[in-house]
Amino acid sequence: MIDALDTVRWDERGLAPVIVQDADTGEVLTLAWANRAALEATLRTGEAHFWSRSRQELWRKGASSGHRQRVVEVRLDCDADALLYRVRPHGPACHTGARSCFARAWHDNTWHAAPADARPLPWRLDARLAERASASPESSYTARLLAAGVDRIARKLGEECAETIVAAKNDNPEELRAEAADLLYHLLVLLRAKSLSWADVAAELARRESA
Repeated sequence: MIDALDTVRWDERGLAPVIVQDADTGEVLTLAWANRAALEATLRTGEAHFWSRSRQELWRKGASSGHRQRVVEVRLDCDADALLYRVRPHGPACHTGARSCFARAWHDNTWHAAPADARPLPWRLDARLAERASASPESSYTARLLAAGVDRIARKLGEECAETIVAAKNDNPEELRAEAADLLYHLLVLLRAKSLSWADVAAELARRESA
């Protein structure tokens, strides 16, 4: 395996850029650098390792912050001079505390703060449900559902499933769209009540896709 690393076209400093991407959402998290030793350590341990150009040393992501990145896959680009780490992050990628280092977006001829969370909607909704779980039941429907327990949530999910089927049989796209959204919301609440998340479901789907 290690001999195959000779395929990488390291630059004159012995480095190659590394794009780090969330393996589940596709979100680009950061751009870093690796030398051969960093890549070897990444492949050997399954944890993201890089080369620090400022400190001139090998480092493991999360060694001091705890925000490690579990590497699912390493890819090499068509020119063999850039790497892609597909990771499952445990905490933010950026030293500022942001999920991604790419926190500024260009529009109106200048840089503006990008949306704090660029993950696809199911992940963002799941994160919002996690926040609402700690709210008072009087102020949050999500909190009331969670406080009512799994049986109540499951019954509500069953109702939404029936309503989605009826909407489909009525051949009403707008009604079906609305009922499908309610169905997904209540499914996420049920998962939350059972200490699961959309990420767990996505990981299972990915496992089946590759089976």
